[in-house]
Amino acid sequence: MKRNKVLTTAAVLLIILGIAMIYIGGFYAPKIMLPPIITGIGFFIIAWALYALKK
Repeated sequence: MKRNKVLTTAAVLLIILGIAMIYIGGFYAPKIMLPPIITGIGFFIIAWALYALKK
């Protein structure tokens, strides 16, 4: 695989995982749980960094 394809795939997967973690932490917990939400936002930041490296 080429470098750009690997970075794009990793960024998309991290975004999907981030959305899933925020959704689970915000809606399926008895109260709003901050660790999954903060971790999900961290996944978005990592995906953004990988996307910036691609260019």
